[in-house]
Amino acid sequence: MLNTITHGTPRDRPGLLIAHGLYGSARNWGVVAKRLSDTRQVIAADMRNHGASPWFETHSYEDMAADLAMVLDGLDGPFDVLGHSMGGKAAMVLALTRPALVNRLIVADIAPVSYSHSQIEYIEAMKAVDLSGITRRSDAAPLLTPHIDDPNLVPFFLQSLDVKNRRWMLNLDTLAREMPKILDFPDISGSYTGDTLFLSGADSDYVRHEHRAMIKRLFPKARFMKLTGAGHWLHAEKPREFEAAIRAWLD
Repeated sequence: MLNTITHGTPRDRPGLLIAHGLYGSARNWGVVAKRLSDTRQVIAADMRNHGASPWFETHSYEDMAADLAMVLDGLDGPFDVLGHSMGGKAAMVLALTRPALVNRLIVADIAPVSYSHSQIEYIEAMKAVDLSGITRRSDAAPLLTPHIDDPNLVPFFLQSLDVKNRRWMLNLDTLAREMPKILDFPDISGSYTGDTLFLSGADSDYVRHEHRAMIKRLFPKARFMKLTGAGHWLHAEKPREFEAAIRAWLD
């Protein structure tokens, strides 16, 4: 069972399950989840091989969707489901394979397609850091920064650092080996006919116009929205605007 962080209590509105992206965690979504929990229960999950969730030898979207289904099976659902990037693909597979569990679907800055750009360089960066002498996260920052192309990502990665045990709370070996599956999207027949929002960063190129035909085939009720001034990490770059967009659509 995945590790989860619960915000708020069950209300008369459907709860919201959040699935984070690659190298993320439930903790990354704490601010957004807490604010949205004023009107609904919000549950953020650590995906497999991330955070405090179990480590496995596989990391396919079928696996991740099954993990999310196991969480929802234990809740009073169906739930609205929000997934970002890798978590967005997992949420899409969940909706396509277990639609009864998903009330509405929100996909943040990802499409149901294969991507050519790998993020394996970040695994290599984290592996390159000597953690033997650190006593707090700030000790690791100058060690990690030279290996990361975007300095704004350093605090994000450091949230997955277990300082006490001097290790990354990420199954880096499995994530590296399974990277082709993470970049891909499984071939699934059928469609999810529930309400679906594809919310993208206006400065991101992850959801392109040419992807819309595939999106509409799998998610015929898909609607599209762009967040001005945001890139791929839209929930971190524009948290208030992201929250407002999610809240307006859910309400």
